[in-house]
Amino acid sequence: MLLQASLSNSSLPGIEQVVAQPASNRTALRLAIPSKGRLAEDTLRLLQDCQLPVYKPNPRQYIAVINQMPNLEVWFQRASDVVRKLVYGDVDLGIVGYDMFQEIAGTNPDLIVLHDALAFGKCHLALGVPIQGRFADVHTLDDLRSMKDWTERTPLRVVTGYHNIARRYFEEKGFEHVVLLSADGALEAAPLMGTADIILDLVSTGVTLRENNLKELDGATIFKSQCVLVGSRRALLDRPGLLNVAHELIERLEAHLKASDLFSVVANMRGDSPEEVAERLLASPELQGLQGPTIAPIYTQEHIASSSGGNSTGSTRDGKVGGGKFYAATVCVPQKRLYESVKQLRKLGGSGVLVMPMTYVFDEEPERWRRIMEDLESHK
Repeated sequence: MLLQASLSNSSLPGIEQVVAQPASNRTALRLAIPSKGRLAEDTLRLLQDCQLPVYKPNPRQYIAVINQMPNLEVWFQRASDVVRKLVYGDVDLGIVGYDMFQEIAGTNPDLIVLHDALAFGKCHLALGVPIQGRFADVHTLDDLRSMKDWTERTPLRVVTGYHNIARRYFEEKGFEHVVLLSADGALEAAPLMGTADIILDLVSTGVTLRENNLKELDGATIFKSQCVLVGSRRALLDRPGLLNVAHELIERLEAHLKASDLFSVVANMRGDSPEEVAERLLASPELQGLQGPTIAPIYTQEHIASSSGGNSTGSTRDGKVGGGKFYAATVCVPQKRLYESVKQLRKLGGSGVLVMPMTYVFDEEPERWRRIMEDLESHK
């Protein structure tokens, strides 16, 4: 097998061998986050939504703080440097795209993904191939691999910013003659200009590919990516206080991200008892909530008068008014099923329906944290 790689550009990201350095004696814990662009904005917004606002007194500074975590420094870094500084031991935790984590960290045994779905920066890494010319009938990865064009003298030229990932990918897929190229700026223009055959790059909507007469190949999605929380296993085991910080971060992230897709829906329901109302709701898949509905009696003026010995006619305890009892039924419903859930509540006799967005859902110990602790225990 022959795999060529063009390394003439010394600025290629991730090509150098990143080697861990001895841990320093610093006491401050450090979280690295992206310094520029959409990922930086979304990271700061997510932390703000988790009630962990990042305070940077001077916009030109690269080190900030989170007042709720007084021993945690926040370092603003380029995406690639977030991962490199984790490897070097300069920082302990990081928020970065999974694509960059894979490119720089690779199979580094010290780095660990603590939260794999922060719900922003979503995209996927894929191959982009020209629509026309000799690639017109190339629709799958097998089609590309079986082309007779690729020889030792005329290898498949792939332009990408992900050389480490590309090298592993093409070796794994059995390509024998490949040269990896680098380009500054838009990679999508390289095939049209004749400086490369195909590209390997991030794809979000696919619009940029189509505008440059490129197409994705079936079966050539390398992996899906979004922003993740990552950390150093060594630091988690050795740095005092870091486990507590990581635990709090994960709990806050889990609670907010879980709640972001949920609404709390409250409706007045007539019924003979709380159990009877709950039974009706549980029979509907849209109204079962997280674990089940919450049913509470409604206290009307007639109910209060009856309880205090008044002479209000037709009222009893438990909110019974004129021969019926009313209860407030509360359920959590997914955002995408909200309207269907409201219609179902009405169909079951619900009225006065209130809808409120949820901010946090704190469950028992997050499953992600349990897996992290098992992983750390196995590496002690």
